[in-house]
Parts: sequence; C-alpha cells; structure tokens
Amino acid sequence: MTLYKNIDSNKNRSALLLGLFFVIVVALGYLFSLVYHSYIILYIAIIISFIQALVSYYSGDKIALSISGAQQIEKKDNPALWNIVENLAITGGLPMPKVYVIPDDAPNAFATGRDPEHASVAVTTGLLNRLDKNELQGVIAHELSHIGNYDIRLSTIVVVLVGVIALLSNIFLRSRFFGFGGRDNKDSGGGQLQLILLIVAIVAAILAPIAATLIQLAISRKREFLADSSGALLTRYPEGLASALEKISQYTQPVRKVSGATAHLYISDPMGKKVSYFQKIFSTHPSIAERVKLLRGMSV
Repeated sequence: MTLYKNIDSNKNRSALLLGLFFVIVVALGYLFSLVYHSYIILYIAIIISFIQALVSYYSGDKIALSISGAQQIEKKDNPALWNIVENLAITGGLPMPKVYVIPDDAPNAFATGRDPEHASVAVTTGLLNRLDKNELQGVIAHELSHIGNYDIRLSTIVVVLVGVIALLSNIFLRSRFFGFGGRDNKDSGGGQLQLILLIVAIVAAILAPIAATLIQLAISRKREFLADSSGALLTRYPEGLASALEKISQYTQPVRKVSGATAHLYISDPMGKKVSYFQKIFSTHPSIAERVKLLRGMSV
C-alpha cells in the first residue's frame, strides 16, 4: 500500500466514525425526548457542551502543556531540535510552531494547538537522549502531521460529542433515579408502550457513553496511523519513524505528568505498556508493532 492510499483510507474511516457519533447523539436525544415529551434536556446538554468546547478550543493547548510540565525553549536552548522542527515545518508548508521540552525520562512527544497558526510541539528529554537525528526527524514529522491534518480540531469535536452523550445519559439516569420524568400516558392506553420505551432509554443511557468512548478511542488510533503515514511522506524516510517507535516501545514506564484528558495527544501511549486485550481496546493508541509493520511495508 502506498503512503497516499493509506492516508486516504484513514481519512475515510475517521469520517465514518465521526458520522457515527452524530447518529448516536441525535438518536439518544430523540429517544429521551420521547420519554420526557420535551427537548429541554437535549438543549441544555448542547449548551453546556458548547461552552465546554469553547474553553477547550481556545485554552486546551495551554492546559495540556501545563499538565505535562512542558517548558518553552528558543533556538539557542537546543539548536539541533529547533532546526529539525523548523526545516520540517518549511518542508510541510506549515508555520513554525512553538517548541517545548518536557523534563521526563520517558521518550515521548505530542503536538497541540487549535490550528497551524497556534500550534506547539513538545518532546521529552528522554526522547532527545535516546533517538538519533533520523529518528527524531521521524517523530517531529509525525507531530507536525497532526498539526497539518487538523487532528487537534477533530479531537475537540469528538470530545464535545462524547460530552453531549455522557451529559444526556447522566441527566436522564439521575432524573429517573430521583423520580422525575415524563408522563406515563396510562390514561391514554400507552402505559405498556411507555414502559418499553423507558426500558430502552435506560439501556441506551448506560451503553451509549461506553460506545461513544470506544468510538473516540478508535478515531484517536486512526489519526495516529494517518500521522504516521503523513510523517513518513514528509521525511520520505519511513524507517526513521519506525525505528523511533521501536526505541520508544522499549521504555515501559509511564510519563510522570499525564492525565486521561491529554493521553491521546502523545505519539505513544504515555500511560505505560498495555498487556491485556481489554486494555488494548480502551487504549488511545494502536500497537507499536502494528504501526512499525505498516511503516516498513509502505513505499514512498
């Protein structure tokens, strides 16, 4: 498979998964509206999520960098790193992002920012100490590809949709638990139908957030594959990133300052090595072995 075909394939799959998100949001909102005979819950959830989205969109990068303990550097602080970022940004037709270094022995990196004009790239000291120039170029190209592919914007949309689904489900389940709800319609002979509808709504409220989280993680994994392909295309040397990923995978300790909200940003799962099948399902990243295999099977 060529790099271009792999990029197109991952874009299409991400679009399908994102579309499935919208279907879940609309279906869940409509189902709850039938039970309550009102769209007020849906409206409230969307308003709250919209406010959260604005905060995440305009301040999410600052929050992520602060959580990770990243320190901004200038060219004089690390000329080698700065030149790699600058040269690859020029090659990719991107503005020069801000450059950060995270004092952590775990080799890892991430990119953040709402668009190429407001982007940052952060790498750990462990990454700088373990990788050679070609490998570091592969990692930086991967992160710049996240910026160029607008993955951060996609992630924001997905997070908002997950928030809507979780909020809708939470409000519905709490309202039923405390005895609030819609009319039973017993007088109109619709009691049995209303009961069935209520049971379906409760099951949906429990399962929908789980399904939404799984879709979110699937999109995150697809975007990693896409960034691998785009990064290899940028350097014209897939082996550099493949070799870097192998070195990164050999270090199994987690990044010290990381949270579940920022884990998906990193090039490799910062939470540590996943061992069980169940853990892999709920991982923000595909396996390193699979990524390396695809990179080495690609032709530029």
